[in-house]
Amino acid sequence: ENGAVRLNSLVEALPSTARISLFCHSYGSVLCGVAAPGLPSEKISDITVFGSPGMRVSRAAQLHTSANVWAARDPSDWIGEVPHLEIAGLGHGADPVSASFGARVVGTEGALGHPGYFAPDTESLANFTDIALGQYGAVQCAPNREDCASGLGQG
Repeated sequence: ENGAVRLNSLVEALPSTARISLFCHSYGSVLCGVAAPGLPSEKISDITVFGSPGMRVSRAAQLHTSANVWAARDPSDWIGEVPHLEIAGLGHGADPVSASFGARVVGTEGALGHPGYFAPDTESLANFTDIALGQYGAVQCAPNREDCASGLGQG
């Protein structure tokens, strides 16, 4: 929770005209999930989680943010084997790439394992770039999730 407070302070200190996309990897996605309700909605356009153990909520709507919520996980990422649940305060909640969570799930082709999402020439890196630039029409959705950018204009 201290990290969420610090993230909020950082975002508040940025210029009011800033268009901010947060990219939250691994445990950082838990921090982003805890921070999301307190972040200034006029600044945060996108929250992207990848290699995530959860965001401490069951559904993206429970983040109480107007930001687009994106998620990614490479099939070879070991985090997919971690139970996505929360019981009596233990665990980090639902799997952000599950259909019931409600995030916009993007492709990760070429990313290998947990640390590979930002590797050159990966689909995940290209998608993160397009999300950051607000070029939603160029985002490649995960297999069987072809609607990940539906309803979004260019940023």
